[in-house]
Amino acid sequence: MIPETAAQVEPQAQVILSPEQNAEEQRWRQQLAQSLRTPKALLEQLQFDAQQVAELSANDQGFGTLVPQAYADRMQPADPQDPLLLQVLPQAAEGLSVPGFVTDPLAESEFNPSPGVVHKYHGRALLVAAGHCAINCRYCFRRHYPYDEQQRSRSQWQASLAHLAEDMDLEEIILSGGDPLALTNNMLFALLDEIEALPQVQRLRIHSRLPVVLPARITSALCERLESSRLQMVLVMHCNHAQEIDTAVGAACQQLAAAGVSLLNQSVLLHSVNADSTSLIDLSKALFKVGVLPYYLHLPDHVAGTQHFFIERDHGLQLHREMQEKLPGYLVPRLVKEEPGMAHKTLVL
Repeated sequence: MIPETAAQVEPQAQVILSPEQNAEEQRWRQQLAQSLRTPKALLEQLQFDAQQVAELSANDQGFGTLVPQAYADRMQPADPQDPLLLQVLPQAAEGLSVPGFVTDPLAESEFNPSPGVVHKYHGRALLVAAGHCAINCRYCFRRHYPYDEQQRSRSQWQASLAHLAEDMDLEEIILSGGDPLALTNNMLFALLDEIEALPQVQRLRIHSRLPVVLPARITSALCERLESSRLQMVLVMHCNHAQEIDTAVGAACQQLAAAGVSLLNQSVLLHSVNADSTSLIDLSKALFKVGVLPYYLHLPDHVAGTQHFFIERDHGLQLHREMQEKLPGYLVPRLVKEEPGMAHKTLVL
C-alpha cells in the first residue's frame, strides 16, 4: 500500500470547526480507517464462497489492497466480473514482467525540479500533495512512484513553492498524489494558504477519487474553504463506470458545485471494466446527471503490473466513434494519451 506518511504537509494552524463540522471530519476519517485492507476481507464481504475466496485472494502482488466500505457497498455480491471489484482486486497478471510496461511510463522523474513537484506543462505545475489514497486502484500509473523520497515538511513545501514563484507564467497549480483530498483539513488548508500567496496563480485544480470512493470526505468545512478562496477552483474526479455513482456521490458533487467548484471527470479505458460503448455512454450520462462534465477518456499507460487492463489505440478509437454517434458533443470526452516528454496530453485521432 502507498505509505500514509509520505508527501504530507505540516499543518500551518489548527482549523476551527463547529461541532457539526467536527463530526463530519471524524466520520470520513473513521470510514477511511475502517477500509477493507485484504483481498480476503473484501471477498468475504461480497459473499464469495470459501473456494472462490481462497482462489481470488492468492494474487496479492505487494501493492496493497485498500477499499472503503462505501465503495465496496456498490459492488454486486459474488460477481467476479463486477467492474468495481476488478478495479481493486489484485490479479495474478500483476506479477508478470511484460516488455514495454515500465515503472515510470510518463518519465515524470525527468520533470522533477524538487521533491513532490512535476513541472512539464507551460503555465502549470503539479504538486504531489499526498502519498496515500483512499483506495488502491490496480491500474494506477503512479503505483511505483517513489513517495518515500518525496516526503514534505512545511519548509520543504515553501522551498518548492518558492521555486515555482519565480515562474511568472504559472497560472495554475494542480494538486495530485496519491490523493490530495486524503489529507486532513489542517494539512490541505495549510497548503492552500501557501498556494494562494503566489500572486500569479489564478486557478487551483484538484485531482481526486475521493468524491467517488469516499463521498463523506466532501464536508461543509471543505466546501466553505474552497468557496472562500480567491482562486478559481476545479475538481477533476476519477470515475470509470456508472455503477460507481450512487446517491451519496451525487450529493457530494452537488455540495462542491454549490461552493462554486467546476467539476470535470477523467476516466481511463480498462479491459473488462468499461471497454465497451454501452458502459462509456452510461458513464457520461450518469456524470452529467450529477453535474459533472465528462472531460478526458485516457488510453491506459504502459505501467508495469497493469498490462491486463490494456486497450489498444484502434479499439479506443472505435469506442470513441460509437460514443460520438450516440451522444451530444458535450457528453463525449476527449480521447487522449500521455506521451513521455510531451508538454501536453496527446489527442488520439
